[in-house]
Amino acid sequence: MIGCRKIRSDNGGSTTVEMAFALPVLASMLYGIGTLGMFFEANAGIQHALGQGARYGNLCLSVTSGSCTLPTATAIRTMVTSSLYGSSSGDFDTPTVDTSTASSGYITVTVKYHHTLSFLFFNGPAVTLTRSKRVYLADTPPTQSTCTSASTPQASCSIYN
Repeated sequence: MIGCRKIRSDNGGSTTVEMAFALPVLASMLYGIGTLGMFFEANAGIQHALGQGARYGNLCLSVTSGSCTLPTATAIRTMVTSSLYGSSSGDFDTPTVDTSTASSGYITVTVKYHHTLSFLFFNGPAVTLTRSKRVYLADTPPTQSTCTSASTPQASCSIYN
């Protein structure tokens, strides 16, 4: 009988048992916070790259016959791609340049980042981060169909290339 009372009142080892339950949860939370930090880094990289692409897209590269030669969509895409930085554990899609609104004086550049959340002991859902930026053009080109049908298109038609 005395042995049972001694075992019930002995608290030695309870700290170890509590730590065995709490440590995996704590480690998983800390790893998750690091994963969240990677998203913030990727978001900052996307915003920086979109800013660089927007600055480049605003340029008038040269003036020909009173019309501004705009950077091509391919050149803007290359500028954005070269300016991207961020998490190496996710994937950036190739930036897209929507020139369908160029005849209204602007285009839209979009970048997507894909990453699967990881919490050390298990994987979370796949998350996609998408950011876009509207780029106002230095000159307003005619529509793409007008540019392609013209025998000598305006210099501002270069945005469609």
